Amino acid sequence: MDRKIALAVGLMLLVAVIPSLLFPPQRPAPQQASLPTVDSNIAERDAPELVEDSTPVVSEPAPLEQATPETQTPAETQTEPGDTVTERTVVVESDLYRYVFSSRGMRLISATPKAYRTFAPGESGLAQLIPENSAFFTYDLVFGNDTVSLADWHFEPSRSRLDVTTQEAELEWVATRNAATVRITQTFSSDEYWFDVRGEFAGIVIDAALVLVNLGPRLKLVEADSVWDFRNYATVVKGRSSERTNFSSLDYGERTVLPGPFEWVAMKSRYFTSVVLTIDEGEPRIGGAVMTGGVRTGRHETEADLVISLPAPGGRFGHSVYLGPQEFRRLSRIGHDLEDMNPYGWFLRPIIQPIAKVVALILVWMHETFNLAYGWVLVVFGLAVRVVLWPLNQKAMRSSMAMQAIQPEIKAVQERYKQDPQRLQQEMMKLYKEHQVNPLGSCLPMLLPMPVLFALFFVFRETIEFRGVPFLWLPDLSRADPLYIVPIVMGISMFGVSKLGQLGIAPTPQTKMMVYFMPVMFTVLFMKFSSGLNLYYAVSNIASLPQQWLIARERMAKAGKLPKKKPKPDP
Repeated sequence: MDRKIALAVGLMLLVAVIPSLLFPPQRPAPQQASLPTVDSNIAERDAPELVEDSTPVVSEPAPLEQATPETQTPAETQTEPGDTVTERTVVVESDLYRYVFSSRGMRLISATPKAYRTFAPGESGLAQLIPENSAFFTYDLVFGNDTVSLADWHFEPSRSRLDVTTQEAELEWVATRNAATVRITQTFSSDEYWFDVRGEFAGIVIDAALVLVNLGPRLKLVEADSVWDFRNYATVVKGRSSERTNFSSLDYGERTVLPGPFEWVAMKSRYFTSVVLTIDEGEPRIGGAVMTGGVRTGRHETEADLVISLPAPGGRFGHSVYLGPQEFRRLSRIGHDLEDMNPYGWFLRPIIQPIAKVVALILVWMHETFNLAYGWVLVVFGLAVRVVLWPLNQKAMRSSMAMQAIQPEIKAVQERYKQDPQRLQQEMMKLYKEHQVNPLGSCLPMLLPMPVLFALFFVFRETIEFRGVPFLWLPDLSRADPLYIVPIVMGISMFGVSKLGQLGIAPTPQTKMMVYFMPVMFTVLFMKFSSGLNLYYAVSNIASLPQQWLIARERMAKAGKLPKKKPKPDP
């Protein structure tokens, strides 16, 4: 049974963790190319979707300002040359963030969450999330069979700088060409990373109207481990559930249509995200999205152009934007299951995801309530898990002792009825009942800590609260121990637990091998895992040693293997 337990533990870990290490990002295409242009063939149904090779079919919205065909046509609007006005920048700043917009296309050129530093090689200071030459939050208008890009329009801002010191502050942008006018109002919050966008366009003959929001090609790299960051670049959409499409799954130039409707569409890195979402009740949902594999400039680097469609009935459109860290509680406050930004767990997601959420909340609560550093929080949490599971583990170990005690009878029954499987099963159950032994009682309680361990693997990989948090010699609990001290201690503690578990039991070649093989395998496997995960597991193993020792002595006493105490000499 001990061999089966060890094998089960090893297999569960391999199934839950190894896939992320076996499927690295695809190699880059050797050629370079610009991001593809947006196809104007987009259909709108009950809620608009992006559909390849189709034409817009919607009810005709009434324009805000009706332009006559003699003074304006879609063709005239499209062929208008770019504005020659000098590009200006507008800074929007609060205690939480600093955004910088360009007057050319109203493009977002910088986004800095002030609570987070960059760890990218060769950089210092605060994290900056927008890469150079990006198209973040530029817009295209789709009406009839025509698409008008607003990326080169000059937008006149209502002010050159906006300091957000109150709950809400507004910034208005206006752009005009010929008889066409686009007016967009942004409403910022001082204590959140999100802002509302409300827009209207007028002076255009509208047969069917959509607005395309451009994101991409990706968020800027701000992590020391670029490989992990690029592996986490993805688009996540929320329809009935949240679904993730990794950038690395797209070949260069490959176009993927994500049909809506959606509540929100997000582009994410490991710890940060940009989200377009519809919050207001009754507001039309996002119609759909298109991803196109973009330029790859290095072995692990991946990019993807992301375009989102929004309905614009009557020339009006609206959406909200979240641009900042993937803080679980902050995303939870927004609602719409935005905290499911990381649908981790693979096919174990229904089990791992809820446990990971609870574990993350407990760790953050302990940190804030008791004012403990996260390293000490993990130590206390590891001890607490073992204390809570002590009665169950005690029962499991004694059940294992009972199973060992009746092993001769089990072997005799197996030998007697080896030709009659049905009778063998009946006699085995009768034997278990007679000795009041549950064959699974020694297995299940010992496997209870494993879901917590698996959940912590994802918590440390995705939870921004642990990003850049030092502890003793560890520079970052979310990254591997550079000195490999913690994984080695974890392996030694695991060997101690296995060795104590074999005291008083007649060893077999298989159990002897597992005592040495499993700690070595786990140590090698955990070398590159986060030091926080290794710290928790090492503390958990060390905390279980006293219980293992007490049970070992009890087992050896029943087997008569304890050394007898020497009598004290007479005085």
